[in-house]
Amino acid sequence: MRPYGERWRAPYACDPAASRGRLYPEEPSPTRSPFQRDRDRIIHSSAFRRLKHKTQVFVYHEGDHYRTRLTHTLEVSQIARALARSLGLDEDLAEALALSHDLGHTPFGHTGEDALDDCMAAFGGFDHNAQALRVVTRLERRYAAYDGLNLSWETLEGLVKHNGPLLDADGRPTGRYAQKGVPGAILEYNQAQDLRLATHASAEAQAAALADDIAYDAHDIDDGLRAGLFSIEELAAVPFLAALLGEIDARYPGLEPPRRIHELIRRVITRFVEDAVAESERRIAALAPGDADAIRQAGAPVVAFSGTIAAADAAIKDFLFAHMYRHPRVMAVRRDADAILRDLFARFCAEPDAMPEEWRRGLAGANAARRGRRVADYIAGMTDGYAVLEHRRLFETTPALGSASA
Repeated sequence: MRPYGERWRAPYACDPAASRGRLYPEEPSPTRSPFQRDRDRIIHSSAFRRLKHKTQVFVYHEGDHYRTRLTHTLEVSQIARALARSLGLDEDLAEALALSHDLGHTPFGHTGEDALDDCMAAFGGFDHNAQALRVVTRLERRYAAYDGLNLSWETLEGLVKHNGPLLDADGRPTGRYAQKGVPGAILEYNQAQDLRLATHASAEAQAAALADDIAYDAHDIDDGLRAGLFSIEELAAVPFLAALLGEIDARYPGLEPPRRIHELIRRVITRFVEDAVAESERRIAALAPGDADAIRQAGAPVVAFSGTIAAADAAIKDFLFAHMYRHPRVMAVRRDADAILRDLFARFCAEPDAMPEEWRRGLAGANAARRGRRVADYIAGMTDGYAVLEHRRLFETTPALGSASA
């Protein structure tokens, strides 16, 4: 019998038996692989539970049927496992990476990240990937022997590099970090445990990143339709979606709107996943990787969409940006959320004693950068509702979040 009840694994998959280990060595589990233990630690973390009350696009008071960070994360996990299984990858590592990828997000979605990044501009900015690393290596305080979750090297590597290398071959920041530089939290941790920032991540991490894209497209279409931000007829402006709607209408003429929407969403996910599997198999065959490191050393991702589906993905994102993320209703909430987080940041930096004791501990005499980072850690961990409650506790009036009463 294979250890840990393993399924078939391709030669280029990450092998849990050959893991590079943990920063703090631990005895192996007799019943779980290192990646299974990582997954379980993530699920049982406080930061993971808080995802239930953190926004994707719609804020907490707008209804129970819209996605939260938690429901989004679960959908990403399901898609990541499907991709990993089809490609012979380690499903548990792909799942752990999917479950952890949003742990560093602030309340109020990308609005919160933008606000904190601006507030922290003088102190290195704020980046949700770097914050996720801080969460799992420092801010979770559950274990007697260490801070953080003491995850395996492969999980931390994938968490940091799932969107590609952070440095080029000459050590210069690349990609999204080319202008501002790699966040200090990542560089600091990298000194303790080298995550090989100039290489790609594992195929499992690439699968989790692609699953995130697929889930975003599908559920934002679904949520946007449910919220009435755009109509299903308007989606036909995207040729890929128009073709899927034509298939549905030909097979199920007169289908009621909720079923029609669901048929569209399931087809989007299916076509994207099937294309990703086919394109990834083609790239892997061309590369002929003998092990997981060959994936890391490849000059481009091996888990990816074809050109046709990559164009469809871009067209969907363009549509959603214009019709959803910049919709007047959403923008009104974004403005209010931005004001709430900026107010909280300024107040806590000026008055650290306004934070709970565990967060203000040790800040007496701290410089502005250290105080600002502690405040950012505290705010980033808040749920949407808690951020509103904290603002109401500290200020006479609180923005109404677009449509809710103050």
